Amino acid sequence: MKQVILLLVPVVFGNWVWAQYKPVDKGSSVQFTIKNFGINTGGSFSGLQGEINFDGRDLSKSSIQVSIDAASINTDNETRDDHLRQETYFDVKDYPRISFVSTKIAPSNKEGVLYIVGNLRIKNQTREISFPFTVSPEGNGYLFKGTFTINRKDFAVGGTSIISNNLEVQLSIVATK
Repeated sequence: MKQVILLLVPVVFGNWVWAQYKPVDKGSSVQFTIKNFGINTGGSFSGLQGEINFDGRDLSKSSIQVSIDAASINTDNETRDDHLRQETYFDVKDYPRISFVSTKIAPSNKEGVLYIVGNLRIKNQTREISFPFTVSPEGNGYLFKGTFTINRKDFAVGGTSIISNNLEVQLSIVATK
């Protein structure tokens, strides 16, 4: 089965040769959803920065290193946003950026879908995460989309708050040369 998957990589990603891209904050989105009192609530971050190296022919040459501005948290409630910027949650004073650095990008068992493994750093906690994502042409670059779930307590976010421990993060990253 692995041979079949590896043979699909040049077919699906064959036209994409190595290039370096910059994530573009405008047009990109980093959103999250979490349950609070049993009700889904969400928000977003901005201030996207980083570097994306992508080679569809040789994924071992590909890497993603991005970060967002932790203070940019936006839940459409300024009082809540200010609370989330405090030490118990994101501690933006001491840890102004949330970052992700890939360690591996590989094909998945679904056509057109890649799999990424990397280190997510929130506050002073780093954890390895992995998730599927897609890549599609977008203007003079690409659109990288993926979704993953993390446990906020793994990153010392929220203390003993009554919000859910698990939250989902949805990424839609536009990257251009």
